Amino acid sequence: LMTMLLIMEAIDEGRISLEDKVLISDNSSKMGGSQIFLETGMEIEVKQLLKGIAIASGNDAAVAMAEHIAGSEESFVLMMNAKAQQLGMTNTNFENTNGLDDTTDTHLTSAKDIAIMSRELIKYPKITEYSRIWMDSIRNGEFGLTNTNRLVRFYEGATGLKTGSTSKAGFCITATATRGDM
Repeated sequence: LMTMLLIMEAIDEGRISLEDKVLISDNSSKMGGSQIFLETGMEIEVKQLLKGIAIASGNDAAVAMAEHIAGSEESFVLMMNAKAQQLGMTNTNFENTNGLDDTTDTHLTSAKDIAIMSRELIKYPKITEYSRIWMDSIRNGEFGLTNTNRLVRFYEGATGLKTGSTSKAGFCITATATRGDM
């Protein structure tokens, strides 16, 4: 959620555009977990990477966008934590852009902080254009995307946002807005 929020802010502020081409680094192409299988040296538009993050939880796309916006994932994580503090998210600390927790010790958040991030993110109507999509494709139809938030398929009016889980705590968090919430 925070990665998408910072992307939307960068677009809104004119620092990047949906049409910008992002050069995929070796680092981003090697991300594990959910991914959209980016390859080193590939160039792909911001809008396709954003779709990959919103629809398929693409960890590789999240890192590619972090590098595009901040120069490195580490610098982007500093931006994420600064934004969390600005928003009053007192129970959140980010260690990476995508929430993978197999190499983190203090990557955490709370339900309240997720609600704060979600409330801020839905201020950008464009994000729900992506997050409410059940199935789509990128790279001229070469790669199919299926939303990891099953509510957008089965619950009428759900506009998505994100789902996620952690092996450390064994739970799943779903942030979903309905038409009435917007």
